[in-house]
Amino acid sequence: MPKPLPATQEHVYRLEESIDRFVADVGVEFNKLYNLQTRNEAEMRAYKEESRAERREMNRQWGELANKLGTMVEDLVYPSLQRVLRETFGHDFDSIFARIWHRLPDGRSKEFDAYAISADLAVVNSTKATLRSADVDRMVDEIAAFREFVPPQAHLPVVGILATLSVHESVLNYAERMGFLVLAVGDQVMEVKNRPGFVPKRW
Repeated sequence: MPKPLPATQEHVYRLEESIDRFVADVGVEFNKLYNLQTRNEAEMRAYKEESRAERREMNRQWGELANKLGTMVEDLVYPSLQRVLRETFGHDFDSIFARIWHRLPDGRSKEFDAYAISADLAVVNSTKATLRSADVDRMVDEIAAFREFVPPQAHLPVVGILATLSVHESVLNYAERMGFLVLAVGDQVMEVKNRPGFVPKRW
């Protein structure tokens, strides 16, 4: 029959057992934390890769949208321009140009979204996806540029047209005060949004 352990030795023995259990428990918890961290890191890498893929797809879609907006003149404005001009001024225009470049002898160049020419009038169009008050202000410069870059028609009075997808009422009112026609998408693709009886300014 084994002799009973002295109290001190028994206390040490129990302490060692407790330490062993603690170390084992810590090891189990450490493994759990390690596995969790490894899983989180893997999920984070997958998330980052997914985010990069989403950004690439978003950039691709933005690029396609930008290209589509760039052709809005041809797709929406240009096919409607002759009809709008006939309804507004009562006659057809001899020539209508869309997205046309002009270059001066000094090397400067300028692209116009669209313009139309008749015997006694020129119409200059500027197309914006979203029309803002600043675009209305810049239309004055667009008309001045038309006279500089298209000198054969510089003697003609010029009417300015601002075309957009939709227009806020405050911007429309401002454009009218400046004397510009405003076109936006309507029942007939592009239609005049000015109030009935509005007479555009001839610059």
